Amino acid sequence: MGTGITLAAAAVVVAAAFPATAQAAEAGTPCPGVSARCVDGQLTDGTPYTFAKPARWNGAVLVDLDFAAGGLASPLTASLLQRGYAVGGTTRTITSWTIARAIDNQAAALGRFETAFGRARYAIAEGRSMGGMVAAGVAQVYPGRFDAAIPMCGGLGGSVGQWNQKLDTVFTLKTLLFRDTALPVTGIPADIPGTQQQWISAVTSAQATAAGQARIALAAAIGQLPGWGLAADGTPTPVPDDRDVTGVEQGMFLALAGGPLPYLGQAVSSRRTIEQLSGGNPSWNTGVDYARQLTMAAPSQQNAVRRLYERAGLDLRADLGRLAAEPRVSADPAAAAYLKRGIVFTGDLRIPVLTVNGTGDQISTVAQQQSYGALAREAGNASLLRQTYVRTAGHCTYTTGEQQAAVDRMLTRLRTGHWPDTAPGTMNRLAAAADGTAGRYLSYALPHFNRRYPAAH
Repeated sequence: MGTGITLAAAAVVVAAAFPATAQAAEAGTPCPGVSARCVDGQLTDGTPYTFAKPARWNGAVLVDLDFAAGGLASPLTASLLQRGYAVGGTTRTITSWTIARAIDNQAAALGRFETAFGRARYAIAEGRSMGGMVAAGVAQVYPGRFDAAIPMCGGLGGSVGQWNQKLDTVFTLKTLLFRDTALPVTGIPADIPGTQQQWISAVTSAQATAAGQARIALAAAIGQLPGWGLAADGTPTPVPDDRDVTGVEQGMFLALAGGPLPYLGQAVSSRRTIEQLSGGNPSWNTGVDYARQLTMAAPSQQNAVRRLYERAGLDLRADLGRLAAEPRVSADPAAAAYLKRGIVFTGDLRIPVLTVNGTGDQISTVAQQQSYGALAREAGNASLLRQTYVRTAGHCTYTTGEQQAAVDRMLTRLRTGHWPDTAPGTMNRLAAAADGTAGRYLSYALPHFNRRYPAAH
């Protein structure tokens, strides 16, 4: 990532040549729709960037992977600007799953902001989804340029661990339900919409049978998907009781094949993109013990799997044996190396990081937070990390207030040098004060992430 460091260093030199006091009154143009001044342009690789700075700036700037793709119009941006934050960032249109370059671009974009508006007192990397993964990557790669990071709903198992786990889910479905079909596990064809629909239709048909429900539950439990999902119109379904086997399985099915962003849809489209960029399949399940992985699922899901197998008159041990005997998928070495170069989280933190993850997120599954936290502890950096959880179904479905609360807590951490209270009650009070909507932060016991990379010693 040497190119990104060079860009960032050059940006510091340029910014230093233009004092903030000299430029603040003139830089940028009025932002459309918000009370702030904006600068925009393109980075060296053609990636767009946009930043907005309010007249009464608190000295903090948030840099987000996806801001230039409509961020100015978001309610969160309005809330942040009103509170004195400068906000901005890039888009993923050029970098896509080239995660290392997306990380470099955040440092380069920060340099463009500081060239226009002067040096920020606090530079904070933040973002959602891939933007959350990139923000965590910035914390690891650019601790000298950024002061903090707030990854929200990011795949913090890292690219390798996340996509190995997605392979496990799809491999289990294919082996136990669709072995004699042409549904692809890897080698996704160019017809992405058609392939997505084939997978979702197949799983939906299987859901109509007792045997299908049992095996869908097993695949989802192995993949550590939530047992709670969104309806077709995007509204959350009721949270099932842990003992409600039917409700938990329905939630697992919705996570896989329901709602506006089904797990299988993203597993197909993003894997196709990654395979095209990397030149092959970057994921593997050689040596994986799926019976052991089932034991790392949430207790409610393990119970649902056992009960559903009993209802269907199926032998769970026999199906686990079929999975054990099925020929494994090996990664293409060059493709795996490509994914590793994106970002592998090591726990090497030098700046404070506050994570936010939904307990019902079907894309950036909450179990990945366990891996990220464990790595930080093993590296001796637990004091720099706080992890928080929101009771919400779907991918990145936070309220404005819930996100504002996380940003405000981080600013307090930076100003004081000490972590403020991030307990659920405090976070919920801050969220409600920010937008009038009740916050949903909660205490949460994480399952052990079953495809950690690098593996534990």
